[in-house]
Amino acid sequence: MITSFFNKSKPTNFIIVFVVTLLAFVLARKSLFVEGLSFEVLMKQLVLVFVALVSILLLNFIASKNSLTNKSNYEVLLFSLFLLYITETTNNANILVSNFFVLLGLRRIISLHSQKDIKKKLFDAAFWIGVASLFYFWSILFFILIIVTLMLYPDKNLRHWIVPFLGILTVFVISCAVSLVVYNNYFEIFNYPPGVSYDFSNYNALRYLVAITVLLSFGIWSSFFYLQNIRKQKKRYRVSFKSVIVAALIGFIILVLAPDKDGGEFIFLFAPLSIIIANYIEIIQDKWFKELFLSVLVVLPFILLLL
Repeated sequence: MITSFFNKSKPTNFIIVFVVTLLAFVLARKSLFVEGLSFEVLMKQLVLVFVALVSILLLNFIASKNSLTNKSNYEVLLFSLFLLYITETTNNANILVSNFFVLLGLRRIISLHSQKDIKKKLFDAAFWIGVASLFYFWSILFFILIIVTLMLYPDKNLRHWIVPFLGILTVFVISCAVSLVVYNNYFEIFNYPPGVSYDFSNYNALRYLVAITVLLSFGIWSSFFYLQNIRKQKKRYRVSFKSVIVAALIGFIILVLAPDKDGGEFIFLFAPLSIIIANYIEIIQDKWFKELFLSVLVVLPFILLLL
C-alpha cells in the first residue's frame, strides 16, 4: 500500500512528506514550546523549516531530472523519515543551510551527464560547495566529488579541471572582502582551523544506535543492488549514479570527522542515501518484500519516538 502510494509523483505525497518534516522539527524543539516562543525565535525556526522543505524539493528535482529514480517520491519520503529518525539534524541552523548549498552543488555535478555548459556547471558546483563550507567547514569535502566526477568522464580538456578551483577561489575572495568590511579582518569570517573529534560517546543512546543501525544496514544492503543496477542504466547516466555513491561516502567521512557529534552531521548523508535506497526499492520485484522493506523504514522512527 505504501509503495503503491509513493510509486508515482503526486501532490499528496509532498503534503505527507512536509508533515513528517514538520513533525521532526517540532519534536526537536519541545523545550522551546514549553518555555515559550518569542517572535524572533519563531521567525528563525520558520526560516529553518523553509530551508528544509526547499531542500526536499531540490532533492526531488535532482533525482527526477537526472533519471536517478523512476519518477517516484520514495527519495523525499526517505529523506523526511531520516529527519524523524534523528531529529537533531534539524537543530543546527548552519548545518541545515550548508546542506542546502551542498545540494545545489550536487545538482550541478549530477547534471554534467548532458555534456552541455560544462564549464558553467563546474564553476557553479564549486561555488555552491564553497559557500556551504562557510556555514560548516567539512562540507568542503564535497569538492572531491567534482574531481572524482571529472575523472569518471573521459574528459581531457584542461580548462574543465581549472574551473572548479576558480569557483572556490571566487568564494574565498568574496568572503575575504566581506570579512574585511564587517570585521575589519580578512579571515574572521572563516571557521578555521576546523575541529575534528573521534569521540562517538554521544551515539551510545538507544535511539542513536537503532537509527545508525537502520541507516547503515539498509544503506549498505541497497548499495550492493544500486551498484549492480548502474550497468543497466544508459551510458550517459552511469557517471551520475556513481557520483551519488561517492557523495554518500563523503557524507559518511564528514560524520566521522565532525567536531561536535550532536546528530546534525548526519544530514549530509541523507540525500545520497535516500536516492540509493529509493533506487533499490524501485527495482525490488517481489511486492510483499518491497512493502515490508519500506514499511520497516516508515514504522521504525515512530517506534523510536515512543521509546
